[in-house]
Amino acid sequence: MDRDGLRARPDHDWQQAVVQALCDSPVLGDRGARAMLAELIGDRLGRPVVLREQATTQLQLLELVRFCVREEIAANHGLSALADAVSLLEGHSRTADAVSELVREHAVRSASSPAPSRALGSPPRPPSPADRPAHLFASHPVVGTPTIWGNIPPRNPNFTGREELLDKLHQRLLPEKATAVLPHTLHGMGGVGKSLLAVEYLYRRMAEYDVVWWISAERTAQISLSLVELAPRLGLPTGSDVSSTVASVLEALRIGVPYANWILVFDNAESPESVRQFFPAGGPGNILVTSRNPQWASVARPLEVDVFMREESKQLLRIRGPEISDAEADRLAEALGDLPLAIEQAAAWHAETGMPVDEYLRLLDEKRVDLLRGTAPLGNQHPVIAAWNISLDRLEAKSPAAYQLLKVCSFYAPEPIARTMFMRMPPSPITPELDAALEDPIRLGQAIRDIGRYSLARFDHRAKSLQMHRLVQAALQFRMTEKDRATMRRGAHMLLVASDPNDPDNALRWDRYGTLYPHVVVSGAVQSDEAWVHRLVVNEVKYLLRWGDYESCLELARSAYEDWSRRLGEEHAQTLQIAHWLGFVHFNMGRYKEAAELNTTTLEAHLRLLGPHHQDTFDALGNVALDHRVRGAFAEALELSDSVHQQYLRLMGPDDPETLRAAHNLGVSLRLVGEFARAYELDQQTWRKRAQIFGQDHIASLGTWLGMIVDLRELGYYETALTYHREITEQATTLLGDSNPITLSCHRLLAVALRKAGEHEEAAATAERIRAELVRRYGDHNPESMAATLELPIHLRHRGNVEEALRLGTEICHRYEETYGKHHPHALSAAVNLAITYRLLGDAAAAQYIDAVALAQLTEGLGATHPSTLVCRTNLASDHYALGDAADALRLDTETLRGFREVFDTDHPSTLACAANLAMDLRAVGRVEEAEALHGDTHNRLLRTLGSGHPAVTQASDRDHRADCDIDPMPL
Repeated sequence: MDRDGLRARPDHDWQQAVVQALCDSPVLGDRGARAMLAELIGDRLGRPVVLREQATTQLQLLELVRFCVREEIAANHGLSALADAVSLLEGHSRTADAVSELVREHAVRSASSPAPSRALGSPPRPPSPADRPAHLFASHPVVGTPTIWGNIPPRNPNFTGREELLDKLHQRLLPEKATAVLPHTLHGMGGVGKSLLAVEYLYRRMAEYDVVWWISAERTAQISLSLVELAPRLGLPTGSDVSSTVASVLEALRIGVPYANWILVFDNAESPESVRQFFPAGGPGNILVTSRNPQWASVARPLEVDVFMREESKQLLRIRGPEISDAEADRLAEALGDLPLAIEQAAAWHAETGMPVDEYLRLLDEKRVDLLRGTAPLGNQHPVIAAWNISLDRLEAKSPAAYQLLKVCSFYAPEPIARTMFMRMPPSPITPELDAALEDPIRLGQAIRDIGRYSLARFDHRAKSLQMHRLVQAALQFRMTEKDRATMRRGAHMLLVASDPNDPDNALRWDRYGTLYPHVVVSGAVQSDEAWVHRLVVNEVKYLLRWGDYESCLELARSAYEDWSRRLGEEHAQTLQIAHWLGFVHFNMGRYKEAAELNTTTLEAHLRLLGPHHQDTFDALGNVALDHRVRGAFAEALELSDSVHQQYLRLMGPDDPETLRAAHNLGVSLRLVGEFARAYELDQQTWRKRAQIFGQDHIASLGTWLGMIVDLRELGYYETALTYHREITEQATTLLGDSNPITLSCHRLLAVALRKAGEHEEAAATAERIRAELVRRYGDHNPESMAATLELPIHLRHRGNVEEALRLGTEICHRYEETYGKHHPHALSAAVNLAITYRLLGDAAAAQYIDAVALAQLTEGLGATHPSTLVCRTNLASDHYALGDAADALRLDTETLRGFREVFDTDHPSTLACAANLAMDLRAVGRVEEAEALHGDTHNRLLRTLGSGHPAVTQASDRDHRADCDIDPMPL
């Protein structure tokens, strides 16, 4: 130890004063509370700390204080960690105040001491391994800690026995014997301690792993959320899209980069079919599953977890109650069936009350008889439920608020319940006692401690969450009358409502919605009659949609729609509201038929009930506009979008967020009909207002900005659009992550912008990369995946790989026809692009046929002057030229050039491409002087518009090279 370290060490008297303050605490007289204090300190210092079990209270506390002193010397803020941990454990108490005052006193004394000698501005020296104090527990020392240690529940300080099972599990998970393809399962009935066994194994063997990650596996949404949480710890980018991030995590684990030595624990996994999709497909790590479902035996190596052996039961009872005789412990264990959960409950009861064993056994018999008189839940669990009922009776009498809080929590999922859920007052009262505790942090802290004393729930101080075993929940609900159950379930819903930030479109709120989601589902929030709760359900649907978990979103939205339709009526306001979002979920999933049917029904109901001028009717019209786009009826969609926007302007004014949403949707419709100048003007106004209201980094602002950039590109400002495309892509990646749908759209459209600006190599690389990502994430038939695939044949043609361009172009053309129908403008656009490939392969006749059919249908569907129609006519002229029919080519190009100049302007790149082709037509029919004049003017304009380095300028210099024009369909 250097001189600075000696100078910083608090003296012996000061340490003894802190220990004395801790010994005066009534809470820390309990061994479990001391273990919890050690865990809290370890959490704050980044290293697990476990006390020697056989040491006296004073020695354990002295070890803790000395440990914190050593950490303070190593610049790890050990003393402040001690003060914080005591405050968390005890709340505002004399002990907490005394320890805090002693720590402050030491800080003042240290500040007045000479400062350690190091260069001004240099960071403190990090402690070396030699500086680290030895771990304080003797039975199972840990020589190192994992790099990543995530969501593991607190270690049970009273864990007993199970040595043979732990050894078997360790042998099975040895590197030469384990495989991530075949997971290992801890299987057994409820209450035998499967999860506790897994937790104990992880704490004992943590030094053998780089990554230890615990996953609550009852619902697929929770598994996804946990794996998304793991992504940044592995150095992987994250975004709002779940499937992409999860796939990246599983792949990183499979290849063992950056960490090869990992273990994932899937706790309380139900069906293998729903969980196995989240297993890495091989790899160097381990997978451990805990489950009550015997089906896991067919897909994993099972390790049966049974009740305690008798000696293990007796050992646990006597750890908490050393005065219990061997014979008494044997009788207790016999009465409780050696079920670990029941044994722990009885031990906690005895430690808290000191009740003689004979009296406890009498109470146990009474409770068992009561259970047998009724229809008890989980009949084979009578011993533990009877044991809990004894503790619950005592808690109800001693602390009504704690008992009622426990009853409310019995309706939540058996997963962590954030303490913050109890820190916001519900919108309406629950019970007088519970309301008083919720209003007073001191009372609330006392209630939570009372629950913990009887081992009725576990409080994780690191995660600041409460978790109940499903059997405790069953026992509590069994005790309630129907009226009581209704009251407490409603209370559970009210606390969930109080935690609803009512902002599901804000990515900063998604963590909270993810935490609430399992409790919303399990508590039966869908079945509530409260409008507040219905709003929460709708917000969860919107969150799941924005987050990208479409399957869970569909499940929740559909269950709400079906339940509310049945109970409230199909035309109730809340039923229609969830119908709106269910229709939007269908649309996002590509379930277009279901979306159209539901959206039409919903609109008819709104028109009948509310009339055409109600906001809900406007929203229903917006959904129907989506259906029109899917059908290819772009003009009808524009009419609806414009009508909705005008209605919002009259009802809400120009600056209301709903009006701006309608304006954004109108911009989408304007792009689809080719009115890019009008779209740009509107998008510019919308973006400015959204940026002012939400900020430039909000998803709404980014979405409108992206549309505005596409407008610029289609108006021919290629370089400006590319600059903005690079900027928004970088910003979206930074703010939202690589896999956010907006980020992926930015990358896809960046590839188009790069191609338009002449950066063909970078464009091709970007297009290939983003197409692979979109197909992997969405599948082949998603609109974004299809648009990305449509881009690739263009780059293949540029590289000279025309045969492959034909194959892929044919494939994507058929996919567009299957998805939207042969006459949809997007399917026709794919056909026009395919025709170019046929012509380049020498089959101009096939190209002419395709373009002629497409031109007739585009003219009928979009009009003769729509940009897509003009592009098709340009290519049809090239087909005629290739077939030697220069006169028809001249006629078509002359008409088309006139159209381009009317729709765009003289210097638009598409106008100039058509003009360059027209110059070739003129030359071919012998009008050489006109051809030369037009060619020279066109070349100069291209040079001025695109710059000398653009490939189109180089090609225009060649009087024999015709310009091929592709169509880039606008997003629906």
